[in-house]
Amino acid sequence: MIRLTLRRSIFLSGLVVVVVLGVSHLVADTDSSGVLSQPDPDAFTFVRVKYDSSGGYNESWYRYEGRDWQRWETDYPRAEKNLILRLNELTSMRISPEPIVLRLTDEKLLDYPFIFMSDVGWQELSQAERAGLERYLQRGGFLWVDDFWGQAEWLNFVRNIGTLRSDWTVRPIPSGHPIFNVVYPLQQCPQVPARIFYIETGLPWDPPFAHRSPSGGVPGVNRVRFMGLFDKQDRLMVVATHNTDIADGWEREGESKEFFERFSIDAYAITINILVYALTH
Repeated sequence: MIRLTLRRSIFLSGLVVVVVLGVSHLVADTDSSGVLSQPDPDAFTFVRVKYDSSGGYNESWYRYEGRDWQRWETDYPRAEKNLILRLNELTSMRISPEPIVLRLTDEKLLDYPFIFMSDVGWQELSQAERAGLERYLQRGGFLWVDDFWGQAEWLNFVRNIGTLRSDWTVRPIPSGHPIFNVVYPLQQCPQVPARIFYIETGLPWDPPFAHRSPSGGVPGVNRVRFMGLFDKQDRLMVVATHNTDIADGWEREGESKEFFERFSIDAYAITINILVYALTH
């Protein structure tokens, strides 16, 4: 019970000053790096959760860029690597140079106050994984779930994560919540499409056909839902960015000046707010 709390305290000691730069000063150049060259057990480590998914092709897995991808690894590891560079530029955090991957049943999960999941529309959590996640959240851990779209994928999130305990509730994160202003003042969570779909459609949301059916059509995907899982003391434990792909704003930032300026700047702003909130509350 103490381990996770102490680990957060260690990270906070490295977060003495957050450099509040106007995010418009960002440029799409990730060639230079000031991140730690060696692993540091007291530095912030980006942890992605590995999980299993149901179904076959275009459900539990898909083919893209010449290889097969499992749902859990969507955007991995390029998104994390770009994010690590940006965190080094924009915060005073000590940052581990490499992201890691853990399952919810791994005892080492309790060493890290922040974990991340992506593309959970077909996710299937076992009872052991649900118990591991419940324990992690009870002990002060924080989860961010990103890049899932439409009605069916939302219901799958609720089935796996939103029903961990009867006294924990899923509800919208209100506009006045401190997560919107902890570093950058934001009015709402930005909507970021996968760049491949933005190229095809010019729209800021993914097309409904690209996601689990029933998606709800365009009305099911064209509005961001910034949702939270709260405990009975009203502690925000899980952030769910539904109908948006924030991590594609990290991963694809250098591929297009237009995409960077329209989507990546805001993606980094909400990301830093979420991370700093997670590590300070």
